[in-house]
Amino acid sequence: MTSSVRPLARTQARAFLPAAPSSFAVRAQALPFTLALLAMAIQGQAQAQGPGPNKLDSVVVTATRSPIRLSEVLTDLTVLTRADIERQAFGGLADLLRNSGCVEMVRNGGPGTTTSLFLRGADTRHTVVLVDGVRVDSQASGGTAWQGIPLSQIERVEVLKGPASAIYGSDAVGGVVQIFTRKGGPRLQAELGAGLGNLGTRKLDAGLTGSSGLLDFALSAAAERSDGFNSTIDSPSSFSYIADRDGWKNHNLKGRIGLQLNTAHRLEALALSSHSDAQYDGSKSSPDNDDHSIQDTRVAQLSWSAQWLPALQTQLSLAESTEKYETQPSVYLTETQLRNISLNGSYQIAKGQQLNFILERREDRLENPNLLSDNKIDKRRQHGLALGWLWNQDALSLQVHGRHDDDSQFGGVNTGTVAAGYVLASGLRLVSSVGTAFRAPTLFQRASEYSPDLSKPGVKPLDPERGRNLEFGLKYNTEHSEFSLTAYRNRIRDLIIYGAPGSCVNKRGCYQNVASARLQGLSLQGSTEIAGIRLSSTLDLQAPKNMSNGKLLARRARVYGTLRADTTVANWKLGAAVQSSGQRYDDAANSKPLAGYALLNLDAQYSLTRELRLQLNLDNAFNRSYQTAGGYAQAPRTVFVGLRYSPASL
Repeated sequence: MTSSVRPLARTQARAFLPAAPSSFAVRAQALPFTLALLAMAIQGQAQAQGPGPNKLDSVVVTATRSPIRLSEVLTDLTVLTRADIERQAFGGLADLLRNSGCVEMVRNGGPGTTTSLFLRGADTRHTVVLVDGVRVDSQASGGTAWQGIPLSQIERVEVLKGPASAIYGSDAVGGVVQIFTRKGGPRLQAELGAGLGNLGTRKLDAGLTGSSGLLDFALSAAAERSDGFNSTIDSPSSFSYIADRDGWKNHNLKGRIGLQLNTAHRLEALALSSHSDAQYDGSKSSPDNDDHSIQDTRVAQLSWSAQWLPALQTQLSLAESTEKYETQPSVYLTETQLRNISLNGSYQIAKGQQLNFILERREDRLENPNLLSDNKIDKRRQHGLALGWLWNQDALSLQVHGRHDDDSQFGGVNTGTVAAGYVLASGLRLVSSVGTAFRAPTLFQRASEYSPDLSKPGVKPLDPERGRNLEFGLKYNTEHSEFSLTAYRNRIRDLIIYGAPGSCVNKRGCYQNVASARLQGLSLQGSTEIAGIRLSSTLDLQAPKNMSNGKLLARRARVYGTLRADTTVANWKLGAAVQSSGQRYDDAANSKPLAGYALLNLDAQYSLTRELRLQLNLDNAFNRSYQTAGGYAQAPRTVFVGLRYSPASL
């Protein structure tokens, strides 16, 4: 079970370079502080003074695929708001999720290079990623190209931890990340942001939202350029080190238009396009090459939401996403296209009882030079039917979800989840769940020269990867404080790995169903307010292991966490955050250690006027050198200064 990279693309995705010497990394320093802050958060429940964010009445949709109050969610769900997003200066969505303690991140250099995220120790390909409900995925490498999702267009992110195939079908073995873009409002509003940073970084974004009669809209555009830093490390083990700077640039556009036909019916159209271009070091043997990896992500959707009865609502959606990846001057090009039509809705059976239903068809298409077909194209279809039952009665809550998926290549798969919650005392709830999940092999894994050769005796086609999860949790919420603890155990079998040759046409290696993994751990989150300072922290203790040899899965730490403090002084909003990770191994054999690290990030916002804000960021304040993948450097100290203009209305 390895990070989702492109080992066959002849690109910068050199996923298994030997680890650099430990002098290039630092040991984790913030974990004791994380534990202390969690204890403070618990103690602060009774001490909190002044106003604090009341999230109990927030409405989320990712947990059940229907609107539900956050206080009624029975799973481990994290919500990141626009305020969290605006504090993030360096990097993109992957950095935001890592700095918030939701995931571990592995990156082959700077933003724009191949990025993998591990949610609860699960691989990148085991996380479903949705943009306003539209699935984004690669049928080549498996998983989403995180570097292709623009941060500036996002209004909110919901991170569901744990298997959810009973709701979302294939891929939701580790969890779901759903991204919500900005919507139109009742008034005409504009927003403009601009900033400069070291490493030659320049940013510019603009947005316009509003409505006119039955029509509302949200339009936005953003661009970023940076001269970057050297993405590789000069060491004897590095075969691609070139003494230069590897920059990146990206630009994106988004349009979202809604038509409120009446109080019960709404039509909406969404279009998003993102282009990123990142330099990388290809090979020492070609130091004069200016190597580039180029990622294009496009999302489009038409939807119709209807309230047929006070108890019955539906949404019909037609969506398409495209991920195109290429390298220059070395020639490699792969493109994934996903098409989806779905009908989902809910019916209020009685007070405290709700039935959810989902019907959907998904079509996957892959164009790749390593496919065995004559036209280098492969495709398939999947049909899904899902039902969910939500029941709340006094202190007890139950949620049951079941789904059947039929794949044109390997047949049918059944998945299910049962969750329960019980209120022990005011604000204190005990929750538990058990569920199954699966991930269908990608089209590349099943139909390329690295796929099993079924003409050979005894060779079988690849089976889906399957997971079985059990977890227990404790949630405590008051107006000013929150605390949660979740213990989980997720067993994944039939893992697909890139293993030894023999079962396929290629002589170097083949995909095989030979591995199994056990992902188990303990996640803690806490926040409170003491003396006008908002404190928040996360801590993950985990043991993601390969069950065949008992080794830790590559690039997963046993311990990682975050801590953050926010306060307001006059017109200033001040924040300080520590993100830390323990030691990991760069290889499956656990022979190449990567040292732990801790990063200090500082941010500040100053209100120059009611409409104009100054933003200051200092990330990796102590300029720590560290690696998330052996042989690849991570960003040094970065400084950013920006202005954001947001008039109340036009």
